[in-house]
Amino acid sequence: MESLVSVLDFLLENVVAICTILLEMVGILVLVSTAVKCFLRWLNHDKHVRLDLGEGIALALEFKMGGEVLRTVVVREWRELGILGAIIILRGLLTFLIHWEIKNEKKDLLEVKTKEE
Repeated sequence: MESLVSVLDFLLENVVAICTILLEMVGILVLVSTAVKCFLRWLNHDKHVRLDLGEGIALALEFKMGGEVLRTVVVREWRELGILGAIIILRGLLTFLIHWEIKNEKKDLLEVKTKEE
């Protein structure tokens, strides 16, 4: 029975590690692709570049936060859980602030659009 538990524990740790790395890589890919796309649009003086960049950053942060939440499954010590909790709280606050900025940017773009008409 102990050997089965140790095998399942080993399997769980490895599956979580692989999934965490995949989620974080997706977050990085989303962030880099968004940054490159928005930089090219910024060179063309696009008005919506800030909005798209904010949405891309928020999406990337959500993937990264998903990886951190998944990592809590295999935490063995309270100290590790505290560190992960702090990271999750910080990323959650960043996501909240970015969504707030996106909402304000949409409102500003709508006001500009109505003034132009």
